[in-house]
Amino acid sequence: MFLRNRGYEVVTANNGRDALDMAFEGNFSLIILDENMPGLTGLETLALLKQRLPDTPVIMITKSEEENIMDQAVGSKIADYLIKPVNPNQIQVAIKKHLHSASLVSEQASRTYREEFGALGAAINSASTIDDWYALYQRLVYREMELAQTSTNMDEMLSMQKREANSEFYKWVRRNYEDWLAEDAAGRPLMSPRIFPDVVFPMLDAGEKVFFILIDNFRLDQWYTVRPILSEFFTFDERLYTSILPTATQYARNAIFSGLMPAKIEKMFPELWVDEDSEEGKNLNESPLIATQLERYRRTAKFSYHKINDSAGGEKLLRDFRQLEANDLNVIVLNFIDMLSHARTESKMIRELASTNAAYRSLTESWFRHSATLEIFRRIAEKGYEIVLTTDHGTIRVDNPIKVVGDRNTNTNLRYKLGKNLAYNPKQVYEIKNPSRFGLPSPNVSTTYIFASRDDFFAYPNNYNYYVQYYAGTFQHGGISMEEMLIPLVTMTPR
Repeated sequence: MFLRNRGYEVVTANNGRDALDMAFEGNFSLIILDENMPGLTGLETLALLKQRLPDTPVIMITKSEEENIMDQAVGSKIADYLIKPVNPNQIQVAIKKHLHSASLVSEQASRTYREEFGALGAAINSASTIDDWYALYQRLVYREMELAQTSTNMDEMLSMQKREANSEFYKWVRRNYEDWLAEDAAGRPLMSPRIFPDVVFPMLDAGEKVFFILIDNFRLDQWYTVRPILSEFFTFDERLYTSILPTATQYARNAIFSGLMPAKIEKMFPELWVDEDSEEGKNLNESPLIATQLERYRRTAKFSYHKINDSAGGEKLLRDFRQLEANDLNVIVLNFIDMLSHARTESKMIRELASTNAAYRSLTESWFRHSATLEIFRRIAEKGYEIVLTTDHGTIRVDNPIKVVGDRNTNTNLRYKLGKNLAYNPKQVYEIKNPSRFGLPSPNVSTTYIFASRDDFFAYPNNYNYYVQYYAGTFQHGGISMEEMLIPLVTMTPR
């Protein structure tokens, strides 16, 4: 009567056989099952229900507190387990949880975001330190992921707020970036060249065996997506750091592994720096750069370096895992997410599969669960080793392209333009006309680096008319944005 008075249609059976016949003939949203019934037991009935009706939630009610009954019920994918005595309100809560949770979550997420909308807007306008931007970015990502699970239209409002935040972040970076490059700068954020000295080396000095895992092009929302998978094996110390500009691998990742700004890499180790116009791969010298950093900081740690581009590479690393145990430091670069990001541009099928950020995160989770990657993390946890997990840059979807005119020698990189004679609207870009002041190589005296504002972006120069505009909706790396520059940095300790 209690449930009927609250709008539920309820039918009953007093034994397992009748319950099965009714369930198979009817169309029930939820089944409440007593463990102690005449004929078939509750567990026996549950097993038969799950064979025929695997998607129908079943709540078991029992007076038994025996652990083996609980284990069997949970193992049979019971929706909920209530121990007598139970009151009607407990049953109603369980029903709401399994029948109405989606709508309730959607309503609550929308309500919370509406309440927070003004506070987020105020935070965007008042952000004045890197910590302010870190906190704001985390709030926006969290709220985006919450709204992505709902059927409301609030996600469009949030997208507008993110665009506003990126616009203000771009202006703030323009005002402050050069100052950060001074070693004694007040309020200077942790940046790419300091990851090893400030994070990895102290762990090695404490006698820890460390795995440094860099997932190329790994955004904060993607970390939040895989974090629940890893929480079974690790506890986390999470923070953000700030990538240098350009965020491209040749600059940002080489800065991480060398502990130097790009101009110093070129000066101190010219044989390890690859010029823009070289056809040689720009990230082929990462292992030697790590060696130079260890030597420069007088670290005698034995290390290995592995770059994994496909499933075969991950499986080989697992087969050879025992060899890694002899090292103090093992560096692993995982390239799948970066390849996925590029595939979104080059493949119509991948564009369809990753048409939204939520879909992009779903592909990330699927890769993480079903590739050798999860087993690598699990194996590290079993051995009790620490992990530093991070990336060199993030990515965004481009919606507002701009045009840059350059000669045929203009570089073709996806995140910035470098050339001698570039034509562009200076209000739309962050230009660096004196690269040496920004720790960047200067191939000639008239070299200019430019970065797009907000989610604007550039294109490959066309060999026929020397420029081309990116098309709206292209998926690629953006210029100066929170997604691109504010990087997850996670220290993971085995449970």
